[in-house]
Amino acid sequence: QIQLTQGTLKLHVRRIDANQILEVDTPNLALTLRKPGDYRLDVNPNGGATEVNVQGNGEADVYGDGASYAVRAGQGYRFFGTGLSDYENVTTRYEDDLDRWARERERRIAASVSVRYVSSELVGYEDLDANGTWRVDPTYGNVWSPSRVVTGWAPYHDGHWAWVNPWGWTWVDAAPWGYAVSHYGRWAHIGGAWAWVPGPVRERAVYAPALVVFLGGAQFQGGTVGWFPLAPREVYQPTYRVSHGYFDYINRSNAVIAPATITNIYNTHVTNVTNITNVTNAPRINYVNRDVTGAVVAVPMQAFAQSQSVARVAVSLQRDAAMHAAVAQMVAVMPVVQSVRGGAPEASVRPPENDRRVIARTAPPTQPIAFVSQQAQPAGKAAASVDDLRRVAPKPVAATELAPQVRVVNSTAAPVVNGATPAVAPHHLKPEDERRPEIAKIFVPVAPAPGLAIPAITEKAKVDATREAAAREQSDRARVARDETAKTDMARLEAARSAAAKADAEKSRADRDDAVKVNAARQEAARQEVVRRESAMQESARQEVARQQEAAKAEAARAAVARAQTEHAKAARDEAMLRDGAAKEDAARAAAGHAQMEKAKASREQEAARAQMARVEAPRPATAPPSPQAPAQARPEPRRERAAQPGEKKDKAEDGSNKR
Repeated sequence: QIQLTQGTLKLHVRRIDANQILEVDTPNLALTLRKPGDYRLDVNPNGGATEVNVQGNGEADVYGDGASYAVRAGQGYRFFGTGLSDYENVTTRYEDDLDRWARERERRIAASVSVRYVSSELVGYEDLDANGTWRVDPTYGNVWSPSRVVTGWAPYHDGHWAWVNPWGWTWVDAAPWGYAVSHYGRWAHIGGAWAWVPGPVRERAVYAPALVVFLGGAQFQGGTVGWFPLAPREVYQPTYRVSHGYFDYINRSNAVIAPATITNIYNTHVTNVTNITNVTNAPRINYVNRDVTGAVVAVPMQAFAQSQSVARVAVSLQRDAAMHAAVAQMVAVMPVVQSVRGGAPEASVRPPENDRRVIARTAPPTQPIAFVSQQAQPAGKAAASVDDLRRVAPKPVAATELAPQVRVVNSTAAPVVNGATPAVAPHHLKPEDERRPEIAKIFVPVAPAPGLAIPAITEKAKVDATREAAAREQSDRARVARDETAKTDMARLEAARSAAAKADAEKSRADRDDAVKVNAARQEAARQEVVRRESAMQESARQEVARQQEAAKAEAARAAVARAQTEHAKAARDEAMLRDGAAKEDAARAAAGHAQMEKAKASREQEAARAQMARVEAPRPATAPPSPQAPAQARPEPRRERAAQPGEKKDKAEDGSNKR
């Protein structure tokens, strides 16, 4: 339900669920949308006229004081006043900048890459296209990773906390793409980086104020609040009171979790919790992201309550403190006025008060009480139930409870032209040049001329008056009959709509069951694929080990051959060296013997020369025969030839010796 008192509103409705009402209230009329399509409303500055244009395949109903009409696709009307009796046809109109901007925006949303991986009801998914990349993870399926984050970045770190009724403490992310990943899905730490895991594509995404787990206990005393993001397959526990159905749906739409796990957590951790300090001895939940370095973020309680930037006031935590801190699903921090404003400074200029009255067909909810006027919610106590605040069907509201600028028309008394369905167009539609004079006659009173006498009532006038009264009575009876017929037709229509709604609900339930089966089949296929990949990896690893072993054996054999060849070559070198040494030694011995012989020969020759000189120099005695006792002259000993040694030359000429 939207209130438009001035300006232009462009609507693109993708779908309307069963028992869902989309209504726009203006100073002239209340417009209810019946089908998906494109709609445009223009309210002039003084609020005296409202232009309604239905585009595409849309269809809408217009309600005013005592009248209602249907506006089909391709039609447009400008209504004056609140009775819907004064209007003009504006079907032919040209596009302006707003139409072109809206068409381009819808084109970008339709061409979004992210819509392939998330639910179409997930708010903000179109912001993910230009700020990250999608990939397939073997464990979690389709995941999205931001492309531009600082080193050490973690989810729920760049932003602030604000108090929003009826959810309570709500995370407001500072990144332009942070809305979808903060209120839907889960975060996983994959390969040293963070990746966002959306919920099932076919499930209608349900908003959550912050998908985190808070930490408390003795380790966080001294005014500190800590938290970390939930991982896939972990159950989210709201800080506000919810029913079992809401608890099941908000988890099933944002993560792939077994229904039995959700029910078990609800029975053991939600229904048994009365406040933050009274928690039953429920089984401890092992949260995956709690062990990731840098995942736990903490700030002082005062900064938390004042909605200060977490990135600027975050405090460092010891790993042991985060690991041993108690899990607290609620935050024991009292909100202040600044918590509601989200840390924004006090506005210096305020917009003017809007006292323009609007027409409504459905009674809007009562005006919320200002935060400064209501009793602050005690810390650790659950807020009002979201299911209780959800309005399933319009309920009558006392006039004193409504805002002074809202007036609800009596739609049951409004005549519906042509039975249950309003007329395609007002039956008394006239061109603008014919309509203007009649409008002037309506608003300009006609007074009798001065001095004009009023004639007495004649019998004919009495008869005419009687006939006129009878005609009016007959017309009233006919109008009552038409009203009764219209009520009957409306009741039939409501019954048909109720039956259709039930059929749609059954179809939705069947679709959800089919989606559960499909998801289960996908999970089983994914599990089998993981098993197959692991088996293939193991087989590949075994083959690689065998190849490495064979290569090692071949290398060892080559090394052994090389060592043998090296040893053989060394032995050959040693043997050659030995042979060369023996030959050199024999040659040295032969040279030494030859030198000794030459020395002996020279010595004999010297002795012979000295003896010869002695005989020459001695005096010659008388010639006498030699004495028989005198020894004979020593004769030189015959020369003995020495056997040639191996490698020695036999011929002295070949030896190069010229000695005699």
